[in-house]
Amino acid sequence: MPQSGPRGGMRPADRLSVMAEGIRVYDWYGDGRLLVADLGLACCSLEFEAAVLARREAELPPGPGPLAAPPQALAVVVSGTVPDALVPVVREAIDALADRVGRPAQVIAYGACASSGGPYWDSYAVADGIAQFVPVSVVVPGCPPPPGSLEEALAGLATDLEEAR
Repeated sequence: MPQSGPRGGMRPADRLSVMAEGIRVYDWYGDGRLLVADLGLACCSLEFEAAVLARREAELPPGPGPLAAPPQALAVVVSGTVPDALVPVVREAIDALADRVGRPAQVIAYGACASSGGPYWDSYAVADGIAQFVPVSVVVPGCPPPPGSLEEALAGLATDLEEAR
């Protein structure tokens, strides 16, 4: 069973056998049912980090080895502006995470830029939201969205996934 923080908070699932290299993956509830990764491309990634820090009492070192059991779900949070040049990289990162975890990724467009291009929507070099190149499960609006909105989105996603089983 994956280890969790001092009061059941989350702990980074930084096990190399479970993550795409260089992308931190968190066991959000500390029980392996939902792993969460952030592809933080700009400002909203700071709000993701605020949500992560609010869930745990202290920074804990990563546990050794792979997860004791495969996770039930993987959520990939894309936060920030996605330049057209990075579209293939974002796709590859999402696919690599899904392959490593062995589950399809549920993508969350976190913030106005990831959802619709934000204030850069009319730029020749910016994607008009990630839904144009990957399926998106949840859109979290805001510029920036408050950290609590990520918690709500993940709780709703976890509920939807459990009901679908």
